Amino acid sequence: MSSYQPHVIVLIGPTASGKTELAIQIAEYFKTRIHNIDSRQIYKSMDIGTAKPSENQQKKIKHYLIDIEEPINPINVKKFQEIAQKSINREIKQKNLPFLVGGSGLYMNSITKGFFVPNVPPQNHLRSQLEELGQKKCWEILKNCDPISTKKINFADHIRTIRALEVFYVTGKPLSKQKVQKPPNWKILELGLDRENLKERILERTKNMFSSGILEETKYLIDRYGADLSILETIGYREAKEVLNNRITINKAIELTTTKTIQFAKRQKTWFRNKNNPHWLNNKNLLKDAIIKIESFLG
Repeated sequence: MSSYQPHVIVLIGPTASGKTELAIQIAEYFKTRIHNIDSRQIYKSMDIGTAKPSENQQKKIKHYLIDIEEPINPINVKKFQEIAQKSINREIKQKNLPFLVGGSGLYMNSITKGFFVPNVPPQNHLRSQLEELGQKKCWEILKNCDPISTKKINFADHIRTIRALEVFYVTGKPLSKQKVQKPPNWKILELGLDRENLKERILERTKNMFSSGILEETKYLIDRYGADLSILETIGYREAKEVLNNRITINKAIELTTTKTIQFAKRQKTWFRNKNNPHWLNNKNLLKDAIIKIESFLG
């Protein structure tokens, strides 16, 4: 039996930290392609609000796992895991160096650490009932039926709380009892990207989103798929919807989006430090440090 392990490079970091730009430079240097591990960039027509790599960037370097589904057809972690693993294994068979880039910790770890995720499709009627109950009540219910999950899920994390309840009601088993790990037989180098000026970068990117057409993009999505499209609850799109409905001004939308994105980035950083512990890159020369670490890893 061969002891050979395919080498896989991973670049993680919070939103707006500059992963896309750095990843392209790294991919150019090592003559490889990029697998985008992102829970929102997988959807078509959601370009500006998800900070998807531009057409020019995608022409420079081939990006996989982008624009693979219509926004009206949600892809859960389990489905994404299957699609991504097939794509990455295809690269390995072709003797290429897989390069995974993203800020979605759960999606990334489902691949690199082999999390088993219960294949329970969204239960829209149940979700509506849970939404009406509110987060506090949902949390109390979850504490009764799956106390272990409440130790791993933040009290304010409404989405993961509802998902855990959804899995319990459909399968009859707590989510915490169903999660197992079966890591792939890869040798993985995880690089981490963080910035001291992340708040300023988030503000700048948010301003750019609203000046570059997120309102028009949101209107297009509403016109095509309806105002109840669940993906429009994503930070940025939600605020753009409020502007379109004349409930808030653009300046207020920028303020709210910036604040919520900063909070989201903080949660991402906590996740990466607790569950990944990557090799953090030196901000003074990101590309040089990345190249040194990757070349050492590849031997």
